[in-house]
Amino acid sequence: MFDDIDDLYQQVILDHNKSPRNFRVIEDADYVAKGHNPLCGDEVEVYLKMDGDRIEDLSFQGSGCAISKASASLMTTLVKGKSVEEAKQLFAEFREMATTGNIPDGGLGKLEALAGVYQFPARVKCAVLAWHAMAERLNGSEESISTES
Repeated sequence: MFDDIDDLYQQVILDHNKSPRNFRVIEDADYVAKGHNPLCGDEVEVYLKMDGDRIEDLSFQGSGCAISKASASLMTTLVKGKSVEEAKQLFAEFREMATTGNIPDGGLGKLEALAGVYQFPARVKCAVLAWHAMAERLNGSEESISTES
């Protein structure tokens, strides 16, 4: 078992980095969102398959640090099946947690493994990269996002 909650959280990040969920291309994706973090070298493409206002399928490809890859992997498992508004709300709560360390009242489940990144501002950009790419695309932007802009 785990000695403390930090061990559990570290295990979640390591697991999602080593075996990322939904790490694939969706060939018939309705949207592709791209993101780049020049500081860390993270590159991500997020693929969204929609069913009306619901995210039917969500995946990602790219390369990056453990935090970036784990965050993108967790995002795909948690956002799949949600409405666009639910996905945007989850992103807002996650971004708040990643930048302040404050976990929302309802909690964020396994995403809480990334709560400590707020202590490392350079790592916040890694954690939110795929989320920003997805959110920008859901907001109608077709521009590739960069953490430097």
